[in-house]
Amino acid sequence: MNYNESKISKMILNGLEEMGFVKMTPIQEMAIPELMEGRDIIGQAQTGTGKTAAFGIPMIEGIDPKDNGVQGLILCPTRELAIQASEELKKMAKHVAGVKVVAIYGGQDIERQFKALKGRVSIVVGTPGRVMDHMRRKTLNFDNLKMLVLDEADEMLNMGFREDIETICRAMPEERQTALFSATMPKEILEITEQYQKNAKLVKVKQEELTIPLVKQVHYVVKGREKDTSLCRLLDYMSPQRALIFCNTKRKVDQLTLLLKSKGYAAEALHGDLSQHQRDRVMNLFRNGSLELLLATDVAARGIDVDDVDMVFNYDMPQDMEYYVHRIGRTGRAGKNGKAVSLITSREKYKIDSLENYCNTEIKRKDMPTATSAMTVKAYKNVKDAMDYCQDKDLVPYMKIVYKQCVEEEMEPLMVAAAFLRQSLGEIEAEPKQENRASRGDRSGKGGRSGKSGKDGRHGKKPEVPGGRAGRDKKKGNKDGKRTKSSSKDRGYDRSRPGRRKK
Repeated sequence: MNYNESKISKMILNGLEEMGFVKMTPIQEMAIPELMEGRDIIGQAQTGTGKTAAFGIPMIEGIDPKDNGVQGLILCPTRELAIQASEELKKMAKHVAGVKVVAIYGGQDIERQFKALKGRVSIVVGTPGRVMDHMRRKTLNFDNLKMLVLDEADEMLNMGFREDIETICRAMPEERQTALFSATMPKEILEITEQYQKNAKLVKVKQEELTIPLVKQVHYVVKGREKDTSLCRLLDYMSPQRALIFCNTKRKVDQLTLLLKSKGYAAEALHGDLSQHQRDRVMNLFRNGSLELLLATDVAARGIDVDDVDMVFNYDMPQDMEYYVHRIGRTGRAGKNGKAVSLITSREKYKIDSLENYCNTEIKRKDMPTATSAMTVKAYKNVKDAMDYCQDKDLVPYMKIVYKQCVEEEMEPLMVAAAFLRQSLGEIEAEPKQENRASRGDRSGKGGRSGKSGKDGRHGKKPEVPGGRAGRDKKKGNKDGKRTKSSSKDRGYDRSRPGRRKK
């Protein structure tokens, strides 16, 4: 359904047209009519499915230009989401007279917020903590509130905002409309809806649409100690313009960021130890395209709302399937294609099976590209970057230097260019070992586990050859049966002590 086929007013349609919005998303098509009729709703949809317009359009439609009080309140889990939502609402309401939208959140000068809240403010978008702060200071009054929206409610609960949310809800007028949006529906969400909504209608994106259809989901099975090499190989081969890489711990985020920087990637870390200023700097670099790789934990990534993320990498598989949905929902947005890539060990194959069932989708297994193919892709990219550089820079002084040296050394300029290219690529890394497809998930210790205790492939140093040590280990495992027992122990090794070996 197109926006102009609905009951949306002409002034809002003009704003939507300028934003490039033509066709409603499923959640918008379901939620907008219900909200415009004044009903409470529970909207189940993930980030990136158009939720802001789903509640923003009805909220703007309901603003009374003669009322000077705050008529709409939107609670968001993070400052990034609050800023993003307020900017979108401002664009939608651009041609609607008498609508003023203000964002309030922690980390911003509160005196500046005092000034913004003075006078006529129609809609406030804020984080629970800062909204509570203004309520205590009596710089916010909700006596005239008509509509309350809890956006990404499950994320707000995960961040410990339940008490704040309930305090805010209790302070709102009894006669109000309440909309709650959440990617998941845990028990706590249902308790809040029961207590603070009236006859709420559930509008839900179907389970088979839980993960965005435009996101291609794949996984690679690699050995744990070769994840770093495998990730770099894939980054070179896939050449993402803007990618998110998820790790489960802050320590791993920092370690992997340093590694990627040392290899020449434009990468930065995002986690809870960063100050607000550092976080803003990193996010600005990521948004404006100066940063190609952003590494983050699930907690730190809450609120990341960037439309042009073309890939998401799961370096570590998430602890919860709901986090997987949140992660990959950050690509394939605004009608663009995206890709979600997961790196797993053979022992994590069950996680892929569970996710496929949960999301009702296929997460295809792919073969790791060879070092040569990845290097070839990287070479072409470097040449293209150099050619683009030629368009914008004055290279005449450097051309003279190259020409002079080539004449004196009797060398072809093309050969010199090739040498520069070869230096930029670095050494071709050895192949990381992948688990044998025929034996993936085999817990018996037979076929496919061969060479586990040998040095072949442990660090990708030596190619495996027939009849070599890997073959002898395999024969040993098939011969005496003791191999199965020791392999089982090996599989339980402590990953925090990568040097540990069986004695």
